[in-house]
Amino acid sequence: MPLKKSISGFRGTIGGKAGDNLTPEDIVANVAGYGAWLLKSGAPAKVVIGRDGRPSGPVVSALTAATLQCLGIDVIDCDFATTPTVEMAVVQHQAGGGIILSASHNPKEYNALKLLNSKGEFISAAAGADLMALAAAGDITYCSVDDLGSLTADDTALRHHINAVLNHPLVDVAAIRQAGFKVVLDAVNSVGAISIPPLCRELGVTCEVINGELNGQFTHNPEPLPQHLGDLMDRMKAGDADLGIAVDPDVDRLALIGPGGRWIGEEYTLVTVADYVLRHTPGPVVSNLSSSRAAADIAAHHGQEYFASAVGEVNVVAKMKEVGAAIGGEGNGGIIDPKLHYGRDSLIGLALVLSHLATSGKSINELRDGYAHYEMIKDKKEVDNTYDLDAAFARVRAKFPDVRTSDIDGLKLDFPDGWVHLRASNTEPIVRVYAEAGTKERAQELADGIKAEL
Repeated sequence: MPLKKSISGFRGTIGGKAGDNLTPEDIVANVAGYGAWLLKSGAPAKVVIGRDGRPSGPVVSALTAATLQCLGIDVIDCDFATTPTVEMAVVQHQAGGGIILSASHNPKEYNALKLLNSKGEFISAAAGADLMALAAAGDITYCSVDDLGSLTADDTALRHHINAVLNHPLVDVAAIRQAGFKVVLDAVNSVGAISIPPLCRELGVTCEVINGELNGQFTHNPEPLPQHLGDLMDRMKAGDADLGIAVDPDVDRLALIGPGGRWIGEEYTLVTVADYVLRHTPGPVVSNLSSSRAAADIAAHHGQEYFASAVGEVNVVAKMKEVGAAIGGEGNGGIIDPKLHYGRDSLIGLALVLSHLATSGKSINELRDGYAHYEMIKDKKEVDNTYDLDAAFARVRAKFPDVRTSDIDGLKLDFPDGWVHLRASNTEPIVRVYAEAGTKERAQELADGIKAEL
């Protein structure tokens, strides 16, 4: 995969030629750009790093830490850590920023540098443009031997994260413990295996783990979608567990499966959490344009406003702050609770789902039956760098002149009975084609009709 640079950071496959993939030269150049940007901003010369379970993690981590140290920046290394754990550790250590070494849901040959500011949040598009310019210019001065940064290990970051979840005002620890839940976790051979089970133990929840060996040799495609989770679905069909959960390699996405192997899904993770949060804390709900209408429906059910943002955690967070959201996230299973921190977090997501189950007395299947029903199609069109996306969008608009559209992120068409959202991926050379309607057949019909115009 060609090296991708965006507000999500720097992402590519390991190996190949410099400039084309995520090679040692590219890692050093881009980390140096980030370090130079951080020093230029006047933020503390301290950066927290952490990695998921990928085989390339140790090498990428070593290059990242050494580059920062050579700029005179102190490094706090959390080693194996979830994305939200690193985000919270930045604030805990009063660091100038953080770098998460994870390619999220991409296969094991990928890795990435996900860049944080001093608030433990993803850097803005403007900051990203600034640091990419610094990296491209190559005009970076490294420090002398007497000014090299230090390297310190931190083995307390996960404990700090779990404690914060347990102390969250809406996490009903007593009710969860009394309920005696059993969950089955697909940890996809990454840091979910060392983060979710200890949280469950603290909550008195029995946690059975599959794919729990932390080696980065993902047993299946690591994106938590139903077609990749056959083992977990079968386990939920056969057993007595109350909830099946799947996370991605860096544990910022949470998908739910009910007893009997019912796919609740990642889209309804936010709906379930929002339903619980709004029962206790009124306020707006925010998700991105590619998220289910069910999020807007649950907000309306509780008499609250709903707002849509552009896709991307940084955009959701910005909209949440703008409108004072009580809860937000993305339909890919990413829960953002501002009472904890402004980042997608499967640990707080799970704790709030369990709190909802415990206090409502309902199963996850019963909760799902009470929400508006939609079916979503997540399709794509592979493209190269010569593809004229603007011309494609113009063709689509011309084909459907009477349909309400939004262009704050790609092109979204809102039909009376569904919607289609088209956007270029920030991480892959594709155009994403998401569609939703009351039935899978109608959603597929909408997606196919729009794809024909692409």
